[in-house]
Amino acid sequence: MSTWRMPAETAPQERLWMAFPTGGYTLGDTADDAHAARSTWAAVANAAVEFEPVTIVVDPDDVGTAARYLHPDVEVLSAPLNDAWMRDIGPTFVLDQHGCRGAVDWVFNGWGAQDWARWDKDALIAAEVTGRSGAHHVVSPLVNEGGGIHVDGEGTVLVTETVQLDPGRNPGLSRADVEAELARTIGATKVIWLPRGLARDSERFGTRGHVDIVAVIPSPGTLLVHSQRDPRHPDFQVCRDIISFLRTTTDAAGREWTIIEVPAPATLWDDEGFVDYSYINHVVVNGGVIACTFADSNDDKALQILAEAYPGRRVVGIDARELFARGGGIHCITQQQPAAS
Repeated sequence: MSTWRMPAETAPQERLWMAFPTGGYTLGDTADDAHAARSTWAAVANAAVEFEPVTIVVDPDDVGTAARYLHPDVEVLSAPLNDAWMRDIGPTFVLDQHGCRGAVDWVFNGWGAQDWARWDKDALIAAEVTGRSGAHHVVSPLVNEGGGIHVDGEGTVLVTETVQLDPGRNPGLSRADVEAELARTIGATKVIWLPRGLARDSERFGTRGHVDIVAVIPSPGTLLVHSQRDPRHPDFQVCRDIISFLRTTTDAAGREWTIIEVPAPATLWDDEGFVDYSYINHVVVNGGVIACTFADSNDDKALQILAEAYPGRRVVGIDARELFARGGGIHCITQQQPAAS
């Protein structure tokens, strides 16, 4: 019987998986909206393919359109889609004790069966990607998304009470139930339960608290944490509470965290209200980091922090405002496939 472990995102990767936006709110109401969405998703794929192979799932109706945006080196896989958040609809890749690759197929139900979401097609994408990757199919009964977990590769996993314990996701499950399933599927030996996520992510069109916009582990024992410095923003207190909580925790090895606060962008609002713009929502690739920028005065500072946190990797910034306007960031639209040994 295999013992599965999710590697750190900094571990060697074989490829990066994405999905191309199709229809609905992701494309928006106008041709300009659709072009903006497609251009931003493609910019991430085209940047990542300079570092490693990229495969992007494209709805059959959009294959011709996608070809006009994507670099020729980006591989296209045709499959029906509702949406384009591969971190959440795709599998979570793991390795066993022999270095063989598995893929955890969580139950996906539209971020807690939200009334605006559609997921009949997206719920099948994890199995589709698993089959194409050649990984062992690890089926989980847990309603979960890749954006709702973050690991250090050594047994520590960050989660959020408002996600895994959400009644719309896993009614009746206890912390112990969730922890047991995370141990079985991704090798978690220490689960750290953040009390909540950012303010906007808790509103109607949010995920109810994904951790990958709040905190990540760039190396064992170190945390990068979103830090809103402006008291006018509701996340000012949210971030203070989360950072205070994290200072009371240790990782799976018993280490106290070295916490690096990453300042939030200076931008506070967009047309919908207080933003949840975050530099935490980046993706690590072989030799690089693809990071969110916001045409903001704090962009350069944040990119420098990321460069120092990931030594030896080239940091590439991509304007992510069109992604965040649709509910996520660069980490949300990507899913890494670790190299098998």
